[in-house]
Amino acid sequence: MAQYPIAELTDLVARALTRHRIAPDIAMQVAEALVLAEIDGKSGHGLVRVEGYAMQARAGKVDGFAQVSVAQPKPALLAVDAGGGFAYVALGAVLKQLPPIAEKHGIAAAGIYRSHHCGVAGHHVEAAAEQGMIALLFANTPAALAPWGGRTPLFGTNPIAFAAPIEGDAPLVIDLATSAVARGAIVKAAREDAPIPLGWALDATGAPTTDAKAALEGTMMPMAEAKGAALALMVEVLAAALTGGNFAYEASSFLDAKGAPPHTGQLLVMIAAEALGADTAARLGALAGRIGADGARLPGAGRMARRAEAQANGLTIPPKILDSIHHLLEGDADDALE
Repeated sequence: MAQYPIAELTDLVARALTRHRIAPDIAMQVAEALVLAEIDGKSGHGLVRVEGYAMQARAGKVDGFAQVSVAQPKPALLAVDAGGGFAYVALGAVLKQLPPIAEKHGIAAAGIYRSHHCGVAGHHVEAAAEQGMIALLFANTPAALAPWGGRTPLFGTNPIAFAAPIEGDAPLVIDLATSAVARGAIVKAAREDAPIPLGWALDATGAPTTDAKAALEGTMMPMAEAKGAALALMVEVLAAALTGGNFAYEASSFLDAKGAPPHTGQLLVMIAAEALGADTAARLGALAGRIGADGARLPGAGRMARRAEAQANGLTIPPKILDSIHHLLEGDADDALE
């Protein structure tokens, strides 16, 4: 296992991506997102994605040079065309432009379409909460989950993320997939030839499986059975039907370079924390104190300790992942900056 300082690792990933038709500034945004996912223990959305992103950029399945276009069809709404590029870039634009609108109107939302994988959904709402916003993100993903009682995948794993500011502390962040587990966890297990627990997925015949590769050919299980499937449908409405993004069943995979761009959607809603006159952040601080006094901890609370540890001591990277990144650096880059 190799130990890398965070800045050095981020630069390594960004340089690898720029060799495969991704603009340097965009490559750095993507690299920062993937490294932060790795730091936070969300490795299914972390460095395991580097090779796939590079191959998709080379194939034109994601546009590594896409320019984000932002329109304002209503005073408190933004319509954001990701241009077939990385969702991180579009969400970065939203995180700059939407908070002042939410501050003015009390609430605002941005719908993103022609987008791609948004990584750890919680990171985007956390960034909004750091600007004094209560934030919700809904993102649809390529089909992996069947409606309850069905066998054909029509919905994605469709994450929902929420964040709110807490006075004197890091924001509260809640991030969950509507499937029993994030698909990235199965991707990671398949890459490592590791089994998955029963209850995560079904194979292509509809039978429960512990084989991660068979699970990727089959369907995910929804969280909380019918309730999870209903939530996945809700996300399809908010992230795809409302924004103009592809429905999950219309979207190509985030995991390979085959087919057309996935063109999925995201909806980011922000509410100014003090919009209704309540001292929200202070009240949440008091609530968090009671939760801690009872021996529990807030969802996502461990991330700050992991980040401090990584900044101090670097990050341990599995050799297989590191080899794949170095291979990208050594690969053909003759058309990388066209």
